[in-house]
Amino acid sequence: MPSGSASAPRTGYGLVQALVNVSVVAALLLCAPAGAAEAVRILVLGDSLTAGYGLPRGAAFPARLEKALRAGGVDARVINAGVSGDTTAAGRARLDWALAGKPDAVIVELGANDGLRGLDPEITFANLDAILTRLGKKGLPVLLAGMRAPPNLGREYGTAFAAVYSRLAEKHKVPLYPFFLEGVAARPELNLEDHLHPNARGVDVIVENILPEVKRLVDRIP
Repeated sequence: MPSGSASAPRTGYGLVQALVNVSVVAALLLCAPAGAAEAVRILVLGDSLTAGYGLPRGAAFPARLEKALRAGGVDARVINAGVSGDTTAAGRARLDWALAGKPDAVIVELGANDGLRGLDPEITFANLDAILTRLGKKGLPVLLAGMRAPPNLGREYGTAFAAVYSRLAEKHKVPLYPFFLEGVAARPELNLEDHLHPNARGVDVIVENILPEVKRLVDRIP
């Protein structure tokens, strides 16, 4: 049989098969769950407390929060933008980089290292104020997580430091979770040996406590 006679059917079959493939892909896209490509993206801008210092990646706060949200029916992806050792100034400096992932909402957890270093609370205020201003201009819903200063710095410093977060929440009209380490701080069984960072059990306690606020944050996403 001449070669020309054999090639024509194969060409016709190729065209038909290509059309079939396109139709199958289109059908799969149409049948895909609506939420498959629409998971809300929550950015956690923080320090070692959210980065998961001393823990496996799956035990860090963002990973455990994402799991808890999904278990509660919220299709969410929680982005870990925590960097160990970061002060509020460092968080402010890398904010635009962190926002490159185009989150739908942001949890801001910064200030612990400012307190440990005894920085002027007004410096902490100024840095967080700049962060919240930037997020506000982008129209992103925010949950501000508060922090407390170490008790050895004195009552006056501790009061001024804690007030930074309530002042910011009032100024920017954002919800405040008063103390990120609520229920975990000063409890040895929920912290690593350094007595500063939560262990896996401690992270789960934090997630359980803050989860209602995070769900309300998700509800505020346009």
